[in-house]
Amino acid sequence: MSSESDAVLVGRVRGGDAAAFETLVRRHLRAAYAVALAQLGEDADAQDACQDAFVTALTRIEECRRPDQFVAWLLTIVRNRARDHRRYRRVRDALPLDAAGEAPGKADPQRDAERAELRGDLLDAMEGLTELQREVTLLFDLEGWSHREIAERLGISEGSARVHLF
Repeated sequence: MSSESDAVLVGRVRGGDAAAFETLVRRHLRAAYAVALAQLGEDADAQDACQDAFVTALTRIEECRRPDQFVAWLLTIVRNRARDHRRYRRVRDALPLDAAGEAPGKADPQRDAERAELRGDLLDAMEGLTELQREVTLLFDLEGWSHREIAERLGISEGSARVHLF
């Protein structure tokens, strides 16, 4: 992965460099996914929201006023796309296919059943958290971000990041 800063990469993207945007996507995809998953709770929906957010970021790259804060700008777009997706999902009549559960693996049906139950329990537990608490939890636990990084990128204080995680 490139060692160039986000600000340099944004400048290159503005100049038409597709490889620079690919580097930004690779660099920030996991964080974007964690934020989308915190908002939506479902893998496929989170992936869709991330894809929409990256397309929006590319088409609106000129609107990124602080290229050094690209990730904060991107995560705002992700949150907005996730909220749009959630509103859309509310009006759909059909259940998503993955609501039926994942296909069991051939190797260990007991393990598959336990993982499905654990996944359900985790999603139920996440439902009890606020959107911000879910974001902080996923960024801390899945991405390994420090409280300081979370605070900077979500626009909250470091103490607030700690409180939301607690």
